[in-house]
Amino acid sequence: MTEPTHDETHGALGERLNWLRAAVLGANDGIVSTAGLVVGVAGATDDRSALLTAGLAGLLAGSMSMAAGEYVSVSTQRDSEKAALALEKRELREQPEAELEELTGLLEGRGLSREVAREAAEQLTARDALRAHARVELGIDPDQLTNPWHAAWASFLAFTAGALLPLLAMVLPPAGWRLAVTVVSVLAALVLTGWSSARLGAADPGRAMLRNVAGGALAMGVTYAAGALLGAAGV
Repeated sequence: MTEPTHDETHGALGERLNWLRAAVLGANDGIVSTAGLVVGVAGATDDRSALLTAGLAGLLAGSMSMAAGEYVSVSTQRDSEKAALALEKRELREQPEAELEELTGLLEGRGLSREVAREAAEQLTARDALRAHARVELGIDPDQLTNPWHAAWASFLAFTAGALLPLLAMVLPPAGWRLAVTVVSVLAALVLTGWSSARLGAADPGRAMLRNVAGGALAMGVTYAAGALLGAAGV
C-alpha cells in the first residue's frame, strides 16, 4: 500500500482542522443567536409555548440560512476552482513549453536553484502536468475540490446543535429557573466553543473565551432588556 506523502498528510490535516473550526463557529452562532432570541422573549413573557415557538423558529430559520449561505458560497468557490483548472488544462495543451517555464519559475521562487527547479518541473510535468500546476500555481488539489453539500450539511448540523442548548435550557426547567439556567448554560457553552476554536487555531484560549462570553452576555442582556420593555409596554 502506498504511504501518503508529508504534503498530502499535512493537507488532509489542514482540511480537517478547517472543517472543525467551521463546525465550532457554526455551533457558536447557534448558541448566541438562539439564546438572544429566547432570552428576549423571556423578558416579555414566561409562557412556555411562546418560548418554544420562538426558539424553534429561530433554530430552523438560522440553520436553514446558514446551510443556504454556505452552499452558495462554496458552490461559487467550486465553480471558480473548476474554471481555473479548465483554463490551466487549455494552456497546457496550447503552450506546453511556456507552462513548463512558468512551473520552473514558480519552483525557483520557492528556493530551488534554476537547475533543480527545471528538473523538478520536467519530472512533475511528465508525471501529471495538470496536477502539478494546480497545486503549485493555483493551490488547488484536483481530487479534493470543495463540496457545497458537505459544507451546507455541516453548517446546518453545527448551528442546530448549538441552538438546541439555549432552547432546551429555556423550556425544560420550571418558570422560576428558566432564565438563570439558560444564562449559565449558554455562558458555559461559549467558554467551551471559545476554547475549542482557539486550540484548533493555535491561539490564546483566554482571549477567545473572554470574547465569546462577553459577546454572548451582551447579546442576552440587550435582547432581555428589549423584551422586558416591550412586555412592560404591553406590546
